[in-house]
Parts: sequence; structure tokens; C-alpha cells
Amino acid sequence: MLITHDTRCALDTVVDLVNTAPEDDASPDALPDVGALEDFVRNHEISDVGVLSELDLSAVRKIRGRFASVFAAPDARAAAALINDLVAAAGTTPRLTDHDGYEWHVHYFAPGASVADHLAADCGMALAFFVVAGEQERLRRCEAPDCRRAFVDLSRNRSRRYCDSRTCGNRLHVAAYRARRKEAAG
Repeated sequence: MLITHDTRCALDTVVDLVNTAPEDDASPDALPDVGALEDFVRNHEISDVGVLSELDLSAVRKIRGRFASVFAAPDARAAAALINDLVAAAGTTPRLTDHDGYEWHVHYFAPGASVADHLAADCGMALAFFVVAGEQERLRRCEAPDCRRAFVDLSRNRSRRYCDSRTCGNRLHVAAYRARRKEAAG
């Protein structure tokens, strides 16, 4: 599957956005205030965003939950319905642009759109490309028992199981190794 630069950026953004949500009632929200949203926008180089407010923060948190539902969708039909709702509500307006030194690419948000609509449109379309390509199963959650972070499996054989092989994957492999050693030692 060919993934363009802007699609990859949108995928990274939506994964990072979904992963800002608290994992449980005891976990902190990684988007606690407008300042954190401003940092998120700056770190992900989200263009054409004006001054952010509490209303923007609330709207972004709402679409974050809707994106999380896409990663939890049981099949392509369910994912498509969720993505269609997100993109339609954003008032999608595809247009070609070559801003900030990037080559020609497509933005799906309307000029002057809110940051939530911007994210819903661009990130929703990036996820839509995966559903269209029959690759919805690549939109995953980490299989580590104590981690439910979202990720996009871009491995050749669709075999990635953990959000990060250096942390979650390695931790589980070490635990399994120790359990085998303990059992063998008996």
C-alpha cells in the first residue's frame, strides 16, 4: 500500500491524538488544557489553525473518542460508518496545496475550519484510505495486557502486535523468557 507523506503525517497525528486519552479513570488526560492542545498542534505541524480555545479543546477531545472507536471497530463496515460520520461532520472540502515547503498534497478540511474539523477531515481521510485498501486490520491496539495504545501496523506481513517493540514487546518477551526459565528450573 502506497502511503503519501501527508497521509503518513495524518496517521501519526491520529494515533498520537487517540493515545492522549486516559487509559482508565486513574490515568491523566494528556490534553488537560488549551496549552497542551497548542503543543499538540505545534508538534504535529498542523497548519491553518488560529487561536485555540476551551471550545476547541472540548471538540478535539470529542473527536478523539470517535477516532478511538475506529481503532476498536470490529470490521471494515463499522470502521467505514464511523469514518463517514467524522468526515461528513467536518464539512470536508478537498483542495490541493503546496504550503510550507511541501510538495503538492491534498487537504480535506475547509479553509478556516476549526482544529477539530481539520483533524476529523484530514485524519479521517487517512484512515479511510486504509479501509478502501482493505487494510482496516492494520489499525490496532497494543496487545500488551497493561497497554491499549493505538498504532498503525505498517509491517510488511501485518504482524506487529505492540505499540512499541522496545517497551511493551520487549517487556512481554522478557517475562515469557523468565517464566520458561523458572518452569524449567522447577
